[in-house]
Amino acid sequence: MTSQSQVSGLSDQAEPRVRALQPGPIGRAGQAILRGLKLLGVRLWASLWQIVAMAVIMATLIAVADLPWALAATAFISFVAAAALLSRQDSEQSGEAQESPIASSRVASAMHVMAEAFPEPVILLNSTGQVLFCNASARGFFTALREGSHISSVIRTPEFLDAINAAPELGEAVTVTYAERVPVGRRMAATIAPLKWGHESAGDDILVLLRDLTEGERINQMRADFIANASHELRTPLASLRGFIETLQSSAKEDTGARERFLPIMAEQASRMTRLIDALLSLSRLEMNAHVPPSDHVDLNDVIDHAKDTLEPLAGDMGFTFEVDRFPRRAIVLGDRDELVQVLQNLVQNALKYGNRGGKVRMEAKHIPSLGRQADRFAVAVIDDGPGIAPEHLPRLTERFYRVDVTSSREKGGTGLGLAIVKHILNRHRGELVIASEPGKGSTFTIMLNEVRPD
Repeated sequence: MTSQSQVSGLSDQAEPRVRALQPGPIGRAGQAILRGLKLLGVRLWASLWQIVAMAVIMATLIAVADLPWALAATAFISFVAAAALLSRQDSEQSGEAQESPIASSRVASAMHVMAEAFPEPVILLNSTGQVLFCNASARGFFTALREGSHISSVIRTPEFLDAINAAPELGEAVTVTYAERVPVGRRMAATIAPLKWGHESAGDDILVLLRDLTEGERINQMRADFIANASHELRTPLASLRGFIETLQSSAKEDTGARERFLPIMAEQASRMTRLIDALLSLSRLEMNAHVPPSDHVDLNDVIDHAKDTLEPLAGDMGFTFEVDRFPRRAIVLGDRDELVQVLQNLVQNALKYGNRGGKVRMEAKHIPSLGRQADRFAVAVIDDGPGIAPEHLPRLTERFYRVDVTSSREKGGTGLGLAIVKHILNRHRGELVIASEPGKGSTFTIMLNEVRPD
């Protein structure tokens, strides 16, 4: 028979082994992590069809609508995270993981948040074309767009509506392009993707992603026009040079008089090409730096003095009276001194080219006090008493190669790029160019730049 002391001794010996079998803090943490991973796996499995659907949608938008990879990856990862956090098991007896109504609504809310973050218009339709959801970009794009309304209330283009009607049966994303003429002319691309939320086709919806192609096509057209104009401007002096060279190499090879007549013309044509190439290079440099505002402090009085010293001899040779007005105090702006000098030189040279010989060109400096949210500004105006410009030409004067009189401009050595360069420089300086002119009463070109106050 075992004594009480023996039982007690056995108990004392067994107690350490029992304590050793109990999980410590690290073991409990590991088990909690395993349980969390297991629960995460269950939740992801419960949302597997939604994750696959989201992956298919993102891949389709990347392939068809040129959606950026980074944006698509961010949206997909956000959706997976939302599904993992919000998914719940609906039935423990069957062992199948399904979303509860509350989790489903939360996932839908997460999708709405992601759609709101898209920079382009996103619209969700039901199978009949009624708007279920539209993001802020879509609401800004179509002021009449409302949830519950039919998509045809804002987009009536037949090819777009046909694609909407065919989407449930087609079962894959398609992209259609269409043109709008009112309220403004636009060219749009619409990617239409049917979404199958479950096994029943009655629950299918349609995702519409819109892109405005207008600006891109306008830029492409400007690029094509620019290349055509530049090649034309270069072709004319090149053809002239080639003709004179061929003449001097053949019939006028020994003709001293022909050489004396042709060589100055050839030199002028070469100078014309040089001016054009210099202007094109200057314009290209400006376009590359258009997004980088200058940070140097520049006194506009120094810019005015430099332009005066450079152009006063030219004005005198051409028979013009050149008057210059300075600011009564330092006029500090953020800018690039050389570019601002180029602005004034271009404007004064235009006044000298197209003004009346024997007339007057004047530079006026003026301080403009702040008005409302507009900061104080400095204005420099170049004024001539030339023939003036008709009103219909004023809006297009800063376009590349645009001339009021093409023949006269070429005869006077104009490239058609001077005012385009002025506009690009002022855009980089966050400034403004104001043109005022009236036929027979001269022209005024005014540049305005924001004042920088000393600390």
